[in-house]
This record gives sequence, structure tokens and C-alpha cells, in this order.
Amino acid sequence: MIAPPAPYLQLVRSELTQGTVSVSAQNVYDKLNGAYTGEISVAHLKDSGIHWTILGHTERRTLLGETDEVIASKTEFAIDSGVNVIWCCGELPEEREKGNTMAVVERQLSALAAKLAADDWLKMVIAYEPIGTSKVATVQQAQEVHAAIRKWLGANVGQPVADATRIIHGGSVNSKNCKDLAEGLDIDGFLIGAASLKPECNAPLLSQFRAGQYRS
Repeated sequence: MIAPPAPYLQLVRSELTQGTVSVSAQNVYDKLNGAYTGEISVAHLKDSGIHWTILGHTERRTLLGETDEVIASKTEFAIDSGVNVIWCCGELPEEREKGNTMAVVERQLSALAAKLAADDWLKMVIAYEPIGTSKVATVQQAQEVHAAIRKWLGANVGQPVADATRIIHGGSVNSKNCKDLAEGLDIDGFLIGAASLKPECNAPLLSQFRAGQYRS
């Protein structure tokens, strides 16, 4: 799946004619229509043939002040309107240093759980973005949090959802660390940022998928 900036969504979709790669938006609003100049609605996405969006990205949370509740509301509205969600969660560097990683992630998950029915979770992919975007988690750190998220889902949403949910890793993944990260039992793929724009990084990343490392 490719998630380009909004002005390029339709262009990218028109170029992907084989149907093997989906296109996702990077954001969507939680109102269908109205006086919300500049926002992207689910109607805009669906008219353009886009059926996925990213929500809760670290930069939306930290730079633009989106709260857990705002992100949960967006997620609920998107799913109810027929747009699937790559839902991001994660802690700030200072929160990890204080040992609060799972307290933060569980708070974010709980805000989402207050809005979603059990079946709604099956229309999502969870992306864990550890330690902000400037530091890289170790394989052990990443796997521990991914496993804890899956355990939380089992306890709070249901084991079938926990088993079926794809939990992908969004922490500065690149061609140097992707192979090691792929060894994590609960790491089901990657949310790749800057490295996706570098041709020299793409071949090693794609080889992991072709080797069957991840869930479909």
C-alpha cells in the first residue's frame, strides 16, 4: 500500500493499474460534509476510489495536537463510512525513558475501544511508532510492545480480533534494520516513511515481503 500526500492520491491510483497495490490517504476528517475548508472527507476519498487512510500518526499527535479522542472519533467515522484505517499509536521519547510506554499505548487503545465495536477492529491495521520518529527501537523493544498490544486486544476486544489484527512497525524502518525487525513474532509488516522514498532501500524491504515474512 502507498500513502502519498493528498494532491497525488488520484495520480498514484491511476498509475497502479494492476490492482496489487492499494492507495491510502494520510488523514481524513470526522465529518461527512460542511464548512470545513481544507479538510479531507470520506466522501472525497471514496469518490476517488480510495478506501484506506492513516490516522493517529505521531506527527498528527505531536505537531498538530490531535488527542486520543479526536483520533478515535476520526477512526470511528472512517470505518462507519466504509474507509479502512491504519491506526497509529506510540509514545514520546520522555515517556519511554520513564517506563510509561505501555501505559501510553493502552491509553490510546482504550480511547479507541470506547468508540469501536469488535467487528470494527477487523477493518484496521495497527501501526506502532516507537520512541517518536528520531530514534530506532531495538528488535526486542519492538517485539515486546507488539506482543503487549496483541495481548491487550485479546483481553479487551477478544482473542479472534487479537489473532487476526495486523500490527505493523513504524519506527524508522530502513534497509539496514528491516531484516532483524522481521524476526519479531508479532511484527506483521512495516509502516515505512523516509526510506520508502529511497530506491536503494526498497529492494531489501520488498524482499522481506516476497519471502513471506508477513501476514497478508
